[in-house]
This record gives sequence, structure tokens and C-alpha cells, in this order.
Amino acid sequence: MEKRKTIVWPWVVVGVVAVGGAGWWLFRDDVAQLRQAASATVPPLEPPVSPATPATSAPEQPVGPHHPLEAAADAALPALADSDESAWQALSGLLPGEALSLLLREHVIQRVVVHIDNLTQPSMPSAAMALRPVPGTLVLEAGTAGGEQLAAANAARYAPWVDAFTRTDASAIAAAYVRFYPLVQQAYRDIGHPDGHFNDRLVAVIDHLLQTPEPARPLTVEPDGKGKYRFVDPALQSLSVGQKALLRMDAAQQQAVKQQLRAIRAAITRG
Repeated sequence: MEKRKTIVWPWVVVGVVAVGGAGWWLFRDDVAQLRQAASATVPPLEPPVSPATPATSAPEQPVGPHHPLEAAADAALPALADSDESAWQALSGLLPGEALSLLLREHVIQRVVVHIDNLTQPSMPSAAMALRPVPGTLVLEAGTAGGEQLAAANAARYAPWVDAFTRTDASAIAAAYVRFYPLVQQAYRDIGHPDGHFNDRLVAVIDHLLQTPEPARPLTVEPDGKGKYRFVDPALQSLSVGQKALLRMDAAQQQAVKQQLRAIRAAITRG
């Protein structure tokens, strides 16, 4: 018999965050935590220097963007600190109102950048989230071998947002992202990546999410002793917060989100 738990697991609407006014300094109570989270390890964009390279070799040059974007100058683009209204209008033109109901509207670009930068981490500080928890409660059922497992009905909680994301034109998402990219890039450097390129980071995060395993359902869970649930399989529990978010969907939802992520990736990398 299915039963509902009052525990709420936040779910990352990856499509919304892909197109997401204040820099890290406006998250005053969580500056240290956010900066630490923003230092997530990213795969090197170029081969490392050989150990045989002499110490007296020429100084290392900054690594340029691996996935450069050509964002034409837009005089109508506001300053980052004043960008909330423009960014929200752009999002409203892409997604239905219900799909935007989870997104925190204040400082939207900065929050979205921080959120994306944390998706490869084991956990995400609440201050780093750009989204509210998905409405409803976790739906569990008794497992065939004892214990509890995610019920098939649990996927209904995510359906409106998955549908909105997967039905949105990937090229339109990419176009809005490119238009606001100068502000996105500024926000990314403000959180502690002075030489980084956000599009490189976004591509790395998408690739990371695409590597999420697709195990047989249903998935067994257990209380973690802190009022939440964790996957019993240690390999699944050790995944990042973004990958575990995908696992909480059903198999069809996960595959549909991955397909849309591939389309967005192609649009922001020219294939």
C-alpha cells in the first residue's frame, strides 16, 4: 500500500536553471558557504602540463573558453543588479507560469548561476538554491524484499515541470541564454571564478547530468536519521545532488530530460 511521507525532496528543474540581481556578496549570510560550494572541481579543459616541463618554462597562459559563445552587444540589456524584471520576462516567454512557480524571482540570474555551479556537488546549501521544493510529499510503498521504495505515483509530483521543460524549444532556451550571457558570465565570475567561463561550466554540468545512471525501478530508500530519505544502494547515494534529482523521477521522465539536455547542449556548443 502506498503511503505519503511529509518529507519534501527538492527537485532541480534543469531546464529552468539553464536560462537563468545580486552577486555572491548579496547572499550575505552564506558567503563563505557559497564560495566553498562554487569551487566544485571541473574536468580540465586542456591536457595538464607534463611533469617533465622545466620550472623555468614560459608563464602559463589563461585558458580561453572551450565552448565560446558569441553574444552580440545588446544596449537594452540592463545591469546585473537591475536584471530581475528582464530575466523574468524572458523566462515567462519560454515557460508557462506554473513551471516558473518554483523559481525564486529575486536576484534570479545570480541564484541560477550559483545553483547550476552546485549541481555536481554531493549536497547543496539551501542558500545556493534558486528553486523552492516541489509541492506535495514523497510517496513510498513497501518493497518486495522489505524496506521502502519510491512509488510509481511519486513521479506525478514532477510531471508538470518535466513536461514544461521537455516541450520547450531548446533553440529558444539557448537564444535567451545567449542574450543574457554577459550578465550570466559576470555573475559566475563574481561568485569566485574570476578567470572562468560559465558556458564551459554549464556544458560540464550537462555532461555530468547525462552520465546519471538509469537503474531498474523501483529504487529502495531508507531514513537517513535527519528527517530525510537516502538511497539504500551506496553507489546511488554517492551521486551528486543533480544526478540524484534525476533518479527521483521515473525512467521515462529521466530519459526525456536527458534528451532535452542533449538538445540544449548542442544549441550552446554549435553541435
